[in-house]
Amino acid sequence: MKLTSNGETLAESKVLILYILNHIKAPITNNALYKIVLSVLEMNYFYFQQFLLDLVKSEFVISYSQEDQQLFFITEKGIRTLELTEDIIPGILKLQVDTNLKYTLDDVNEENSIVAEYTPLSENYYNVTCKIMENNECLFEVKTFAGSREQAKQIVDNWKRHAGTMYPELLQILTQDFGEEPLEDESEKHHHDIDLGSPRSVYNYDVINRTAEDDSENNNINEDNNKTTDTSSERNNSDVIEGNISLFDMLK
Repeated sequence: MKLTSNGETLAESKVLILYILNHIKAPITNNALYKIVLSVLEMNYFYFQQFLLDLVKSEFVISYSQEDQQLFFITEKGIRTLELTEDIIPGILKLQVDTNLKYTLDDVNEENSIVAEYTPLSENYYNVTCKIMENNECLFEVKTFAGSREQAKQIVDNWKRHAGTMYPELLQILTQDFGEEPLEDESEKHHHDIDLGSPRSVYNYDVINRTAEDDSENNNINEDNNKTTDTSSERNNSDVIEGNISLFDMLK
């Protein structure tokens, strides 16, 4: 299809989009709508975007955001226009829409129901979000962090491939009855807070301690090297403070 085609062909494409939206009878995303159009008619993606934009500007279609997605829905004005122009759609295209719509829509819904993405905040910190959607509504959402791009990508891939297995297990854990556990006293609670902290604190603690261990190993190597130096280079250690000497002792 060429964008420079005659007006009848362009009008036919726009009416076809209205026809599909009217049969869906529910808000739908841009990509999902395009896949349904492709199931009955070969249409260039950029031409499709232009047709859809024209329909929105003419108020035949309404566009709005929900759950970080752009959704499209036919308006009453669009339905009235479709009733007057539906006859310009070839009968074979209508038959294909009526036949393929349910199967194509099921495939699109299944594909769009599992959502996973990650956002880098720094080189060693990535936010990861995993969702399960149904009818453009979020049924389940979990957010976590990863310490590398590879780890973040692994979480996203696992969710997209195995959400059907992971979701029931997570739901079972979240709804499990843990019974009446005794309350901790304030001192124990404070102690646990220091030990555990938030997930980000645990991550930062791990990074800091890895660095400290590396520094400690380097210091040990330096100490061994110093021991092998000529003993004649040793200086008087009267100015060196050893042990945990008190500041008050120093003042004496």
